[in-house]
Amino acid sequence: MAFGDCTDDAALREAWGGFCDSLREAGDKVFKEHNPANPLQRADAFRFLTQNLGQAFDLALETRDSGYPMLHAFCSPTRKLGADAADFTYRQAWIDGHNVYRVTGHTGTARFLNFTLQGPRPETQPGTGWPSLHEPFGDIPEVNLFKEQLDTAPDGSFELYLGGEERGPNWLPTTPGTRKLFVRQGFDAWDETPAQLSIERIGMDAPRPLPTPEQMQEAMAWASDFLTGVMSDWPDHPYQYSGGVVDPAHLNRFPPDRSADSADDARRGRLAAHMCWALAPEEALVVEFDAHDGFWMVSMGGAFMNSMDYLYRPVSYTPARTRIDKDGKVRLVLAHEDPGYHNWLDTQGFSAGNLTYRNLMSERGTAFATRLVKRVDLAAALPEDTARSTPRERVAQMHTRFDSIRRRYGI
Repeated sequence: MAFGDCTDDAALREAWGGFCDSLREAGDKVFKEHNPANPLQRADAFRFLTQNLGQAFDLALETRDSGYPMLHAFCSPTRKLGADAADFTYRQAWIDGHNVYRVTGHTGTARFLNFTLQGPRPETQPGTGWPSLHEPFGDIPEVNLFKEQLDTAPDGSFELYLGGEERGPNWLPTTPGTRKLFVRQGFDAWDETPAQLSIERIGMDAPRPLPTPEQMQEAMAWASDFLTGVMSDWPDHPYQYSGGVVDPAHLNRFPPDRSADSADDARRGRLAAHMCWALAPEEALVVEFDAHDGFWMVSMGGAFMNSMDYLYRPVSYTPARTRIDKDGKVRLVLAHEDPGYHNWLDTQGFSAGNLTYRNLMSERGTAFATRLVKRVDLAAALPEDTARSTPRERVAQMHTRFDSIRRRYGI
């Protein structure tokens, strides 16, 4: 059999050619102005693209049928997207507002667990006129449920229903526009365990149909838009359309009085602040803020706001893993090489990137101060009691991190 023997051959070949053209176009975005001319960061940009090439058709085809939902791991140590935080895990399932779904599993012990139903994706962000992020982002949160609101068995097991008639606390209503379940877990201490979750549609009584040629063509078009959006919108979209929260003009400092605290952020249970940074080889950046109650996390990101190598490197901190100075301040040290201080944020050799602070389940943020210093002057810039780490302690910390992250992802 050869090309042309099937009636759909020409359409499928054309769709595939269009996808390949889009992939080349997406690759050209590696060299955009916002990506430093640093060999590691050029390679990382292509890695960012290929990581998302790997999940493009999972989102566009393999998990797309809302009649046969699957929880898709959106980010992982080998897949970064959407300004992902190192200490969050993200999973989504395509659903709809017509069927009823059951989520079963065990809550685990992560400090934060949130189920969100997402509604329609408008072309512009409500109340702003700003264009929405690329698919599958930009949809509007409809309703939330947090772990503390779940009715669970003594062992942490539960059933959660989506849509249909009200079923008590373990139920979330859908609307005709509901299109996605989004699940986030936030981890604080290294010994926390992840939730175990699965989803099914109530009333499934036949195997999932195989994709038709028309559906394959639609998937290729969706994947094309996804990949060009991934490479075009990061970090450009947040830089232009965040209301000053993400502002590269405020280099090495957090924009004053700017945080992501909209109604949508409140529904997601978060408040965020952001800093763009750039360091010369001999420089270090000290970030300090008051230690405060609640669950916060600080996470490093690359030029495309993709999380850094959190499997092996100290690129994120939370309250349980951070040392506090005697004056009640948290002081984090961004540096290219280990400065010998416990709260080191590893740049992994990048000359520029992003740092994001998230404060979960709180309406009150914190104030930040930053100081750019020569690395040799760090001791003079920090209090004498700032916690240090020896090389042996750093290796032990790396192994603790490694073991915990592997447990989160089952790898």
